[in-house]
Order: sequence, then structure tokens, then C-alpha cells
Amino acid sequence: MKRWIPWMAAAVVVVLLGGGAWRAMAARQAQQKALAEASAQKAQAPLQLAADEIIQVRRQNLTLGVPVSGSLRAVESAMVKARVGGELQGLTLREGDSVKAGQEVARIDPTEARARLRQAQQQADAAKAQVDINQRQYTNNRALVDQGFISPTALVTSQASLESAQSSYQAAVSAADVARKSLDDTVLKSPITGLVAQRLAQPGERVAVDARIVEVVDLSRLELEALLTPADSLAVRVGQKALLTVDGTATPVPATVARINPSAQAGSRTVPVYLRVDQAEGDTPLRQGLFVQGTLDTGRAEVLTVPLDAVRTDKPAPYLQTVKDGRIAYAEVKTGARSVVNGQTWVAVQGVAEGTPVIDGRIGQLREGTAVTTAAAAPAGASASAPRAAP
Repeated sequence: MKRWIPWMAAAVVVVLLGGGAWRAMAARQAQQKALAEASAQKAQAPLQLAADEIIQVRRQNLTLGVPVSGSLRAVESAMVKARVGGELQGLTLREGDSVKAGQEVARIDPTEARARLRQAQQQADAAKAQVDINQRQYTNNRALVDQGFISPTALVTSQASLESAQSSYQAAVSAADVARKSLDDTVLKSPITGLVAQRLAQPGERVAVDARIVEVVDLSRLELEALLTPADSLAVRVGQKALLTVDGTATPVPATVARINPSAQAGSRTVPVYLRVDQAEGDTPLRQGLFVQGTLDTGRAEVLTVPLDAVRTDKPAPYLQTVKDGRIAYAEVKTGARSVVNGQTWVAVQGVAEGTPVIDGRIGQLREGTAVTTAAAAPAGASASAPRAAP
């Protein structure tokens, strides 16, 4: 058997294996190229948007408004406190009961106060008797001096004793007045007419000085304290009107700016604005503490606007998702006043041109640079969400 036959067979096997491996690698490369081409085609496919999903920045004559919110509170309220310490008696009022100005709310046990008043009064009476004695002695001494029976030095001494007794009497009278005032303070009276909002103590309880007993509020006049940003507060003036919505009430409640705090609050830098809430007779009475929100009318202006939900705030600066050259582009904007038109909230914007196509807010966030297309360009006013100009 010849020696070259095994070597020839081995060479044939190697050639066959190499050819198979080459064909497998070529097939894999072709498959990867096809997948890459398919992915590229898929990535280049533009995002299809409906015509009403693209709106345009448009100029409108809007009624400018500042959003306000907060809790109602009574303009007049009073906290009845104990002026003296002792056992609380006679408290029968509960939350919701009506009281009048000057009406007795409760009283503190007056036994100790009465005893102190009697003591002070008796000391005043004793001091008055001492004054009478010194007065008679001074009168007698003055007559004796005139007759030459005693020296003028004795008259001076008796006059000094009289003045000392008079001073002691005045001090005793003042002490009696203080004791009488303490006795009067045992009767707790309401300083205003209104309703009991809180009952903070119970009969028989021993209370200290300045202990809170009941809170009385007058619901005839309510107001809202709204905290506005410095930019919003610049447009607010006394007398401007607002419409407030109260939770649970469908009818808006009118309000008027009554006062503007001249100082901004430390820390938040917000400016408190106080709105007087006007309640018509026969309407459902409002209560202190109800949460209200609404819009304060600050005038009108011709401004560029977009729907409020189209402004995205997931970055440090607010921005709009605009369409530029068929792709998504982010445009930073500065927002301004807001207004509700046909049930939709619109906001004034700066930083974009009129007519710029903007992605509607309900679409959500799209990656910048994404290709988009629409069946037909959305003309100004053709969008279903575009409002009519405010009258």
C-alpha cells in the first residue's frame, strides 16, 4: 500500500471541513446584514401621528388669570381664654351653638377671688380709718400751733403722718380694684357674635391662666388667603374679581381682592393676597376651613399660547415638543399667564414663533430627533383641541 494515500485522504477531509466552515460564516454574515438592514429600515420609519395630535402655537386675546387656592377662614374669630386659674364651671355650649357678643360662656370658681376682694376691701377700710385719725390729729395740732401751745415741728410731724396714711389708703384702694378685676375675670364672655367652632375644655376641669376654653367664629364674612408667586402678584390689584370653586358645590363663588400683603413671606418668597368671599342670601352657607380654588381675573392681553398640558416640566426648564424638519425638537419656553377657554386651560409662552407645530400633551414624551409624519398638516384652528378666541 502506498504511503501517500492517507495523506491525500486527510487533505481532502481538511478541504471539505474548511469549505463547510466558510459557507457557515458566509451565511451568518448574510443573516446579520439582513437583520441590520431590517433594523435600519425600522429605525428610519417615521412615527405616524394623527392630524389632531399636532397643534400650533397661536396668538389669542386671552383673559389673563392667576390661579388661587387655599382654605376659607373667618375674618372675625375669637378664642375665649381663662384670665384666672381655677375650676371651670357653667360651660354648656358645644360646637355649632350660637353666641352673642357679651354673652356669658363659662365661669371660673369665684370663691377664692371673692375672699381676696373682701380682704383687700377690709384693708382699704382700715387704711381709711387711719387716715381719719391722722387728719383729726393734724387739724388739732394746727390749732394748737396757731395758739402757740406747741411748736411748728410737731405740726410738720403730724402732716407727714397724715400723708403717709393717705398713701397707704390709696394703695389699699388699688389692691381692692385689682381683686375686684380678678373677680370679674372669673366670668368668661364672648367678645363677638358667632358660632362655637371648638370646645377645648370640660366643666369641672381645673384650668390655668390663658387656657383655651372655646373658639367663636363669625361666618358672615369669610376670606381666602392665597399665596402667589412674585411674578403673579405683580398683576394683582385691590378690587379685582375671582371665581372660586368649593369642593362639593357646583356653583362658583365670587370673590374680590380686599388686601395685599406688602411683604413677601420669608423662605417661600410668596406674597399673601386676601380675597373677600361674597355670599348671597339663600346660598348654601360656606364654612371655615373649606378648600377652594379658582382663577383671579387680572386683565386681557394678546399673547402666544399653547394648551397647558403640552408644556413639559420633566427637565429643569419647561419645554415644548415641536416638529422641525420632520423630526422632534425640544424648545425651551417661558410660561406666563393662564386662562380657561372652552373648558381647556391655555398658557402664554415665550421662546417659540407663532405657528410652530407642537405635539399634543396626551401623546407623552418622545425622544428628541424622532422622525414623525402626519396625514395632513394641522392648520391653525383646524385642530380639534384648538380653542376659539376669548370674547
